[in-house]
Amino acid sequence: MLRPFAFHYFLLALLCMWVLCKAQSEPGTSAIQLRLAGDKRKHYEGRVEVFYNGEWGTVCDDDFSIYAAQVVCRELGFVDAESWLPSAKYGQGEGRIWLDNVHCTGGEKSLAQCDSNGFGVSDCKHSEDVGVVCNQKRIPGFKFIRNQVPGQEKLGFNVQVEDVRIRATYSHRKRIPITEGFLEVKDGGKWRQICSEEWTEMNTRVICGMYGFPGEKRFNARPYKLLAKRRKKNYWGFSVNCTGNEANLSDCKLGNDIDQKGNNTCGKGMPVVISCVPGRAFAPSVSVGFRKAYRVEQPLVRLRGGAMIGEGRVEVLKNGEWGTVCDDNWDLKAATVVCRELGFGSAKEALTGARLGQGIGPVHMNEVQCSGFEKSLTECHFNRESLGCSHEEDAAVRCNIPAMGFQNRLRLSGGRNPYEGRVQVLAERNGSLVWGTVCSDSWGTMEAMVVCRQLGLGFASHAFQETWYWEGDSSSDAVVMSGVRCSGTELTLDQCLHHGKHIDCPKGGGRFAAGVSCTQTAPDLVLNAQVVEQTTYLEDRPMYALQCAHEENCLSSSAYTADSTSYRRLLRFSSQIHNNGQSDFRPRAAHHSWVWHECHRHYHSMEVFTHYDLMSLNGTKVAEGHKASFCLEDSHCDEGIQKRYECANFGAQGITVGCWDTYRHDIDCQWIDITDVKPGDYIFRVVINPNYEVAESDFTNNVMTCSSRYDGQRIWTYNCRIALLNTQLVMNGQVYRCS
Repeated sequence: MLRPFAFHYFLLALLCMWVLCKAQSEPGTSAIQLRLAGDKRKHYEGRVEVFYNGEWGTVCDDDFSIYAAQVVCRELGFVDAESWLPSAKYGQGEGRIWLDNVHCTGGEKSLAQCDSNGFGVSDCKHSEDVGVVCNQKRIPGFKFIRNQVPGQEKLGFNVQVEDVRIRATYSHRKRIPITEGFLEVKDGGKWRQICSEEWTEMNTRVICGMYGFPGEKRFNARPYKLLAKRRKKNYWGFSVNCTGNEANLSDCKLGNDIDQKGNNTCGKGMPVVISCVPGRAFAPSVSVGFRKAYRVEQPLVRLRGGAMIGEGRVEVLKNGEWGTVCDDNWDLKAATVVCRELGFGSAKEALTGARLGQGIGPVHMNEVQCSGFEKSLTECHFNRESLGCSHEEDAAVRCNIPAMGFQNRLRLSGGRNPYEGRVQVLAERNGSLVWGTVCSDSWGTMEAMVVCRQLGLGFASHAFQETWYWEGDSSSDAVVMSGVRCSGTELTLDQCLHHGKHIDCPKGGGRFAAGVSCTQTAPDLVLNAQVVEQTTYLEDRPMYALQCAHEENCLSSSAYTADSTSYRRLLRFSSQIHNNGQSDFRPRAAHHSWVWHECHRHYHSMEVFTHYDLMSLNGTKVAEGHKASFCLEDSHCDEGIQKRYECANFGAQGITVGCWDTYRHDIDCQWIDITDVKPGDYIFRVVINPNYEVAESDFTNNVMTCSSRYDGQRIWTYNCRIALLNTQLVMNGQVYRCS
């Protein structure tokens, strides 16, 4: 017979054995490790791979759900899942298919705890490998390194840490951007250094890319060694193994364990120091603080249509003509080559499906394959044939950029939401920094575009010269910036031309302070140059048939003194204007403020929608015309897109994304009056939205030019093309060169 205390021990032993057996029988006790692999376009997405029993394998998409995706992402240290993708969307994996018919509730701590057929029990093929897209935010304090089998097998595991930072020394902390300092990783809620014993230049290259820098450089190690000796060190337990073409540290592999020996840890090395080279646009300058917007001499690659700094549709220059890149096989390696080439860091995202708008012209590159080390995208292998590729498949990128603190020097005040308000800038007055307003004289769309981009709020929707309806902080009403004129390429408002410390603002601040509203998407108007070239002709029309056009100033100045029986020679043509952007093109003016023209009996929603110019070969204007937007509507649309705008019955005006508005050659004012023009060779130019009344994602494609020859009786128009400007912006009829 058992004594009472012995009986209690017996029960306790039975309980422990039951718990142990229960734990071993549950799937959650299986030691697994996860990673995201395959053809990724973001570092927080990919094919789900499971490390079990010393071998990597995949997961079948049968019965997979968003709940299973949530378990996967949280096990990897992300806060949540955004979606999951079946049918090997990230490419087919190799080896075993470890899990099939996975059923999760979403509350499991590991994918191994979800119900399934059991490890290795599957009737799937790798064409059914499942992938996930995680939310890129990390779980605070999450401990990533666990459930790992000791030994060389760890070399297949990806680095998973909560955060990474470059910790500058005290003397470098005021420098912007921070390009040099000790590297630290956050794991388990604590910042830790990495031992330099097995650190390589390829590892540094990846870290620099993550922080928005295109390259790395050597540094003076002596002061860092002296500093490291005086500091308490807390080393991370692993080394890192990057190949150098990764876009993020999470794509690198774990290296060997670091023996923790207290003060003797990393005895042959020191904490890793990172030193990066900033791109030219972000390089500090002693004289002006930051370099102004710039262009590389003879660029071969550029970005267009992006709302933020360092993002846009990828365009390539070939044989003097800009064209796009097809998104077939477009991945992070190719996107990172583009980003580094343009002076940014590695790519955050490789975008497909014309996500940042459709381009124009030819598709120059298809099926691009890069190693990640090319100096230019043009050095990558690609298929020169673009059969089957359309601009609906234009590739784009989002790049990592340095932390410049641009948004800390500017704010919007008094708006109904974070995307609108009175513009306030941080300026130095009497030795201290104060917030103040911007004078609204000459304030327009280009200035508003710079503000929205600097704040990371996208494109400008409207620019306001009166903001009495936005009551902000009255203590910040004083004007601290005036005379602002931007070309649109500047990174910050203070890079634009302005009066400096000598403020000149007769209206004052307060209700007349400059304001903006911002939006994440914008339209992009492009003229069909081929239609213009094919429809150009001359017509001699009597003055008595041009009275309405005369009232709308569509004739040259000599028409004011012309006899009613005389004729005017008109260069007529059709214009077909496409909206290739991401949002509809709408007139800025509301219905009630449209101008009624009795003669033509229609409303003008934009008084000047297009400029038509005939210029000499040296750029001198010899004849001009203009077209008011008496009817902005969807004449035709791409297949599958519904028309939204029709002018009949005083309807809403605009051009829908994927639609175009056609102004036929036989309507009034669709011409240039060349009655007084002498025979010769000329340049025919059309500018859409010339006064920038409506914000667009790309103004540089709003200009079309043709070569023209006039012999006094006939005119030949040829070589019409969109003047895709690199170094010039046409503003209010004049050309401004970007610095």
